[in-house]
Amino acid sequence: MSHDDTSAAAAPVDFIRQIVARDIETGKFDGRVVTRFPPEPNFHLLLGHAKAINASFSIAEEFGGTFHLRFDDTNPSKEERAFVESMKADILWLGFDWGDRLFFASDYFPQLYDFAVQLVRDGKAYVCDLSPEQTREYRGTLTEPGRNSPFRERSVEENLDLLARMRAGEFDDGERVLRAKIDMASPIISLRDPVLYRIQKVSHHRTGDAWCIYPMYDFTHCISDSIEGITHSLCSLEFENQRPLYDWILDSLDIYHPQQIEFARIVVGYMLDGKRKMKALIDEGHVDSYDDPRLWTVAGMRRRGYTPRSIRNFCKRVGMAKRQNVVELAALEHAVREDLNQVAPRVMAVTDPLRLVIDNYPEGQVEQMEAINNPEDSSMGVRQVPFSKVLYIERSDFLQDAPRKFFRLSPGREVRLRYAYLVTCTSATLDDSGEVVEVHCTYDPETRGGDAPDGRRVRGTIHWVSAEHAVDAEVRNFEPLFTESDPEKGGDFRANLNPDSRRVLRGCKVEPSLASAASGSRYQFERQGYFCVDSADSAPGALVFNRTVALRDSWAKIVKKSGG
Repeated sequence: MSHDDTSAAAAPVDFIRQIVARDIETGKFDGRVVTRFPPEPNFHLLLGHAKAINASFSIAEEFGGTFHLRFDDTNPSKEERAFVESMKADILWLGFDWGDRLFFASDYFPQLYDFAVQLVRDGKAYVCDLSPEQTREYRGTLTEPGRNSPFRERSVEENLDLLARMRAGEFDDGERVLRAKIDMASPIISLRDPVLYRIQKVSHHRTGDAWCIYPMYDFTHCISDSIEGITHSLCSLEFENQRPLYDWILDSLDIYHPQQIEFARIVVGYMLDGKRKMKALIDEGHVDSYDDPRLWTVAGMRRRGYTPRSIRNFCKRVGMAKRQNVVELAALEHAVREDLNQVAPRVMAVTDPLRLVIDNYPEGQVEQMEAINNPEDSSMGVRQVPFSKVLYIERSDFLQDAPRKFFRLSPGREVRLRYAYLVTCTSATLDDSGEVVEVHCTYDPETRGGDAPDGRRVRGTIHWVSAEHAVDAEVRNFEPLFTESDPEKGGDFRANLNPDSRRVLRGCKVEPSLASAASGSRYQFERQGYFCVDSADSAPGALVFNRTVALRDSWAKIVKKSGG
């Protein structure tokens, strides 16, 4: 992992780090620190996963420990090898490397089955014939205890026989399950005889048809942690209710017992939480695919132009807490903008072109103007930008009848062309509808570089692109996918979808240095924002740019309001 993250994003001493430090001091786990990130390979990684992996990896790194990547692949009906490869690519892109510590829960299937047999032999598990609907009915509610299954008192011998026959494929899907025998009257719902194994006659992406029964996630998760010698099993807060079961399984089997610690998930304003809802957005056609730049999948954020360091820094700033809270979207954008400001080359691009003709500029003359690539990093050097008689400027940089405080082009007003000359507007050409189609100016040849030798003050500076040398491009501007900070306000997120979340601008003009811009490369369009070459739709001769984030930073206002 890169160690050049900004110092402002240094990880705070949160409650998890305090626990780990105390465990090292007291000699718990013999001073070891081993963490893991255990995704289920049934979708693509989300921003919340980035926070989880950032926590597990960074804590292991800070305390001189090791980090495991383990795919909890126990549900073959929803899991695919493609998801595994996608997640691995996303994790490496984020800057986390598991080295030789890549594991799969499916590698432990024989051991998991043996542990299930052990629970049956010890009278702590039984085969149940209740249907899924009956099981839910017997489970009870938060205020009412559950009822024992009529199959709960089967003998050990009968349970062993039935479990072996389940393993051999004698029964149909859903016909029988293996359940833990704990306490149907427990106030903790997860301890009311949870299911440990179910029948699924589905081919697994790694084990093929070797198994027709598969362990449940809750059974697999804790035992996998134990097998791997995990010390601190970091989970999001929804697993807090499952911790009693995590502990019960390990204690009942009398095997090595890691410590599960829960932290609050990351919830960002205007972002829908959960992969099932994310999948619904895709399946229903509200977005194009899992890597749509409007989504908060890691792939979507990468395609939009977010940097790995900006995501890591954001996760560090959010920190690890026990209480759930909503983080402002502006905080994420601030982290992205902060990083891009340091690393993105500056270029000039015109997204709503208006022709500007410099009447007194020599016909056919082309000058190369020296432009700074990044004022934040002098090592990025300079580039040459062609300048000619006919330019493109932004339509919004001209007004026929401008108010007094409009400091851009208007008849009789002088502005600075970035890196070039001072020009004075003389007239504008209008079409039959009254729309301005061309602006005419004169330039002062003594002001090359944008400064007036006589020291006269010019308040406005605008960007431009030489018409003769301009490269055509498509620009996609993005706004939040939802109109409400809480996308589920009113009950249905679909009602809050933003119809203008993506606006496509065609016929844009960019400077010629971008003609061969590589897929995924990031730039600051001067005065416009930060943009990224689209990795899916852009091609040589057909450039497509996604707006990553605007130039304006509203984070400072949020901090001021909160008293930070």
